[in-house]
Amino acid sequence: MRYMMSYDLMETVRNTNQWFGATALSFASYPAFAMVPNPAFQWMAAWGEVTERSFQRMVAKPDWGIDTFTCEDGRDHLVNIKTVVERPFGDLVHFEVTGRKPAERKVLIVAPMSGHYATLLRSTVKSLIRDCEVYITDWHNARDIPVSAGKFDIEDYTLYLVDFMRELGPDTHVIAVCQPAPLTLAATAYLAEQDPDAQPRTLTLIGGPIDPDATPTDVTDFGRRVTMGQLEETMIQRVGFQHKGAGRKVYPGLLQLSSFMSMNAETHSKAFLDQISRVAKGQASDHDKHNKFYDEYLAVMDMTAEFYLSTVDRIFKNREIARNEFVVDGHKVDIGKITTVAVKTVEGENDDISAPGQCVAALDLLTGLPDEKKAAHLEPGAGHYGIFAGKSWRNNIRPLVLDFIDSNSGATAQKPANKNANVA
Repeated sequence: MRYMMSYDLMETVRNTNQWFGATALSFASYPAFAMVPNPAFQWMAAWGEVTERSFQRMVAKPDWGIDTFTCEDGRDHLVNIKTVVERPFGDLVHFEVTGRKPAERKVLIVAPMSGHYATLLRSTVKSLIRDCEVYITDWHNARDIPVSAGKFDIEDYTLYLVDFMRELGPDTHVIAVCQPAPLTLAATAYLAEQDPDAQPRTLTLIGGPIDPDATPTDVTDFGRRVTMGQLEETMIQRVGFQHKGAGRKVYPGLLQLSSFMSMNAETHSKAFLDQISRVAKGQASDHDKHNKFYDEYLAVMDMTAEFYLSTVDRIFKNREIARNEFVVDGHKVDIGKITTVAVKTVEGENDDISAPGQCVAALDLLTGLPDEKKAAHLEPGAGHYGIFAGKSWRNNIRPLVLDFIDSNSGATAQKPANKNANVA
């Protein structure tokens, strides 16, 4: 009961702050106050608007916002977001461009389950729709999944990926972003042994902790400092009664968000103060740079307790992937069994979450893969976000990934679409 009370207390604090913001906005926007020359009411209304929006976004799943795509024929084509495989803890989603001939490159993006929704990769998806048939793993918020659906740990996650790859077939090119990189590598190795014909053609690992000890960061240091008992005691709570997953043990998104914010508290504080100033001066808009970023950043989801704890214990503490000792459903996965899937790693020089060295460690584990099927790229000056969604991704990494896909396709890939094509 204590764990459930803690969960509901956090939700109460969030609700209260949202109410404070809405109240301040309503009070300070009273028409009669327009006659008062004191700007305090403008600033109060601005604070209320920013506060209400911020706390409201914390419990809302963002929309993909990918509606149309301009093809080579110069016409706008609707983008249907279609669920291909529906599972309790996550779906396989296809971005289907209606009226367009299917692209020859079929890409599966494995989104992280690390506190944010798959929509965090919206810009990554947009950049690939132009030249590829894009699929993505859309993980669900654990608080909305009934306890009757059972557990979901890193082994279950890996088996989900195995099923998704089987569904898409052997002509798939997989791109794993950040947290799922080690489990995607394990899923590929699992297929190499159990179902070789279902293996993807290529695997691109972007900024993932294959070997967390290769280059320690604050994230890996934290994993080393705390015991599993301490983590369970301080981080795990039970979902409250108002949600479908009532009673399920989770690592709450709101708790993780507070950790995210505290890591760069000064930067975030300045960003919100600046936004309040812009709103008060009438310089802000609904889709300005601040709102565009924080509407996504503040939207968090709960992870199942077993997934969070097994990730810390088995990936970071015991380094089961790095030591090639990972077991899935009673079967010991041997990464050295991957012999035909071309593998590329991408790292950012200034990545402070998954530092250079952690991801490229995957290539040393691929003892059965010829050197000509291995590749690595270190992006100069890029941070963690930039290597999959920022300027570095758009200008440098994306073209390299597409070239890597084409050179290992086994067939002539589709030529890049019109460079002026865009997604709205």
